[in-house]
Amino acid sequence: MNTTFTVRIRGQEETVARGMAHECFARIDALENLLSRFREGSDVARINQLAAGETLYLSEECHHCLLIALETGAKTGGLFDVTLGTAIEHRKSGAQGNTPSPEGSLAVHPDVLAVTCIEPGRRIDLGGIGKGFALDELKRLLLDWGCDDALLTAGASSMLAIGPSRWPVDLPADVSPLRIALENEALSASGTHIQGSHIVHPDGGETPEPPWSRVWVVAETAAVAEVWSTAFMLMDEGSAAGLADGDPMLRAVYAEKSGAAERIL
Repeated sequence: MNTTFTVRIRGQEETVARGMAHECFARIDALENLLSRFREGSDVARINQLAAGETLYLSEECHHCLLIALETGAKTGGLFDVTLGTAIEHRKSGAQGNTPSPEGSLAVHPDVLAVTCIEPGRRIDLGGIGKGFALDELKRLLLDWGCDDALLTAGASSMLAIGPSRWPVDLPADVSPLRIALENEALSASGTHIQGSHIVHPDGGETPEPPWSRVWVVAETAAVAEVWSTAFMLMDEGSAAGLADGDPMLRAVYAEKSGAAERIL
């Protein structure tokens, strides 16, 4: 997933906490082998090689992640789309010419662990939602172990707090940063400060300039937070407020405007 995961555990004996952390990192490796488009033989890599009419049966994890991406992506008005791998790679590589327009179609079966290629051309890149999904899976693992007080992170942009403890988090901004607290919820950040303009609009056109340079989304799960933080970088303030009302899993949205981090929703 091209990032560094950390696990912070409170209220457990050291040997028990070490065992929990070991299981978490083993789980991350297993998920990487299923969800990374760069891992040969992963579910995602195999989906991206399907020919027209072919069906691939998936792991439960990959299927679940894809359904979350589709269901939550629909709530963003289609601004979040995990099948734009070709266009995303073109943008990140700095290749010349227009960003390739989306082509082809895939069908994710809702009640069967399978994907069918209707027409080739789509390439899945789980990107941020893959990180968020992994954090949510680690939460399930730790709760099964009886751990209900922890903070999980994937890089500097994805966090998931478990339990009633309030974990302080700083939202960096050029002029006026902001400190918030996470309590049994997730946070995802998106922006142009680190990776530049890397977010691709699903319609294949030019990505509009958002009214903020960074956005932070707090949501019930890390996967949902990742979806919305990407989508908000393609919205104006009016559409952001209207679409956000349709997802009860959203808890708060912060943005950096004119160098100051502030709550906008």
